[in-house]
Amino acid sequence: MSGLKHLSNDLLIDSYFQAVKMDLESDFIGLLLDEISSRGIESRINLNLVP
Repeated sequence: MSGLKHLSNDLLIDSYFQAVKMDLESDFIGLLLDEISSRGIESRINLNLVP
């Protein structure tokens, strides 16, 4: 079981944006994106990208 499963949706989304901002490893960002997709909350990423 991935430790990411224990994060709230808000914390997961926040972690994703922080990881991108800090230019962390693409593998780590991919893990975050996989978990975001598995929860079906991709729209929350897309909404945050709209100016």
